Amino acid sequence: MNSQTESSGGTGTAPPPTAERWRPKANPWLIAVVVSMAAFMEFLDTSIANVALPYMAGNLGASNDESTWILTSYLASNAIVLPLAGWFAGSLGRKRFFLICLAIFTLSSLLCGIAPNLGAIILFRALQGAGGGGLQPMAQAILADTFPPQQRGLAFAVFGVTAVVAPTIGPTLGGWITDNYSWRWIFFINLPVGIFALRLIYRLIEDPPWAKRAAGAVMKFDYLGIGLLALGVAALQVMLDKGQEDDWFGSRFILTLAVVAGVCLVSLVVWEWFHKAPIVDVRLFKNFNFLSANAMMFVLGILLFAALVMMPQFLQTLVGYTSTLAGLVLSGGGVLLLFLMPLMGVLTSKIQARYIIGFGWLALSLAMYYSTQQLHLQISFRTASILRVVQVFGIGFLFVPITMVSYVGMPVEKSNSIAGLLNFMRNIGSSIGTSMVTTLIARRSQVHQAYLVTHVTPGSPIFAQAIHALAARLVIAGFDATTATHQALGRIYRATIAQAATLAYIDTFSILSTGAAIMFLLSFTLKRNQPGGGEVAVG
Repeated sequence: MNSQTESSGGTGTAPPPTAERWRPKANPWLIAVVVSMAAFMEFLDTSIANVALPYMAGNLGASNDESTWILTSYLASNAIVLPLAGWFAGSLGRKRFFLICLAIFTLSSLLCGIAPNLGAIILFRALQGAGGGGLQPMAQAILADTFPPQQRGLAFAVFGVTAVVAPTIGPTLGGWITDNYSWRWIFFINLPVGIFALRLIYRLIEDPPWAKRAAGAVMKFDYLGIGLLALGVAALQVMLDKGQEDDWFGSRFILTLAVVAGVCLVSLVVWEWFHKAPIVDVRLFKNFNFLSANAMMFVLGILLFAALVMMPQFLQTLVGYTSTLAGLVLSGGGVLLLFLMPLMGVLTSKIQARYIIGFGWLALSLAMYYSTQQLHLQISFRTASILRVVQVFGIGFLFVPITMVSYVGMPVEKSNSIAGLLNFMRNIGSSIGTSMVTTLIARRSQVHQAYLVTHVTPGSPIFAQAIHALAARLVIAGFDATTATHQALGRIYRATIAQAATLAYIDTFSILSTGAAIMFLLSFTLKRNQPGGGEVAVG
């Protein structure tokens, strides 16, 4: 089968002839830097506000639970817009849609910074998330069309740096800004970058001919489709963010959200599959390569954010690190990715993408297993930093080649929809990953605590000996005998709780290792691509 004739449905549709001849007037690498700069702001804002929530709550007169809606509103609106990006780009034109999204994101950043109360900032964060939802897929689609297939790996490496590094440095940067200035500057820093990017995008970016033709067509607005999408994704996002807090399905509210999300999203897929002008092109999933790439990007989102949440949380809550010190542990992994991403761009031009992906999943699985062997309450800063670098190493081999294989055999005019769905899957994966590890750690801590407590009883000789020895040391330190005994009991109880939590983290890393191993097997079902190109190899 000729690789140049494969389409999303495998029907043999060739790319438009102009797709082979068109090249942008501006330098492609300058375009890559500009669009990645815009996407970097959006990726950064998915995590930069996390550490500032207590400060926001105190300043705006809200509780800590109420302040979490600042994150939920952003993530929900962002997730709704992502799969719609292809339709909006087709209706408005990609450049115009990109500029509108960037303008909305920049303006709403200003509004978030000057918000007078909790209700206002939740509204403005929802607006910011909606604007940001178009930046990720449009930046990726622009890169896919700007560069020829043999250079896409390097182009996606530039985009990958923003997608993977920005969420990593977000909490550290947010904590530093909040500690030294004000939480409002978390949003104000977007203004100069946004204005600068708007000017450059207006001057440098141009739509390819096939995108211009699509923009000139009248596209029917699918009211039912967008309604199902908005309601389903919003319900899913709120359920994921509030599930652990409300005891998941023990809460009628969470159960209702789960039913609404399930019914709406299943109905959306069925409706869009048979709709003549779908607002979300779900028929792209008929291509097994595209389906597999999306599944992998979904799992990558889970593992990336799961590890990103777990390491600083473990170090801060159990080992006693400050937020700044925990952020420094993460920084080593970010530096490694800065070197790995360009390397992936080169490797994809020489080695089949599925082999690179397979190596990445294997390395990630082994790294998560290695974490189960190294995690303990006396872990040093050096060991924690090395552990984080090991965890990130495999991720560096995944983002770029998975993005590349999602375009293999797909029509060039579908690049907007491909980018929108791929980014949507990663974002939903990151939300599920965060909720999953939070729940697993809480539930497994309870299990281990119940088991450990059975060995901490007055009738246990080892327990009695430990209490006696610790109380004796406390007496030497100046406590009276009664107080020393009570202190010894309290300290052993706290140590038991900490050990139970540590075992829960180890269990969670073990589950993540298994997930990566499954993806390692799936990587060999991907179609062979011609290294240096976007085509499917013959045979």
